[in-house]
Amino acid sequence: EVQLVESGGGLVQAGGSLRLSCAASGFTFGDYAIGWFRQAPGKEREGVSCTSRRDGARIIYYPDSVKGRFAISTDNDKKTVYLQMTNLKPEDTAVYYCVADPDPYTICDDPNFYITYDYWGQGTQVTVSS
Repeated sequence: EVQLVESGGGLVQAGGSLRLSCAASGFTFGDYAIGWFRQAPGKEREGVSCTSRRDGARIIYYPDSVKGRFAISTDNDKKTVYLQMTNLKPEDTAVYYCVADPDPYTICDDPNFYITYDYWGQGTQVTVSS
């Protein structure tokens, strides 16, 4: 059974940093596409980062809203994906979800990438105060 368990959310002041973690189990971690999306109250979901493969190379996606501030990374030994978030803004407040898909070449260059991913975690709340 595939499981994704997020952690690391919390309350932080604007300008601060947080690192989210997503512990994965039930699949061969390196063979999957994996990423994060978020949903804020009253707003549409937004993909904030993903990593998959294209033409034999690993690609990483960030929308303009987080580019330069967020960074995705993976630790294959720990089967964990991280989302390092810096210079956080109140508009980053949302529940952040980890997603994974068994097709390592699946879409990862579109803000709605997460829609096609088969597995979603339960989410972790991030609140940024002004």
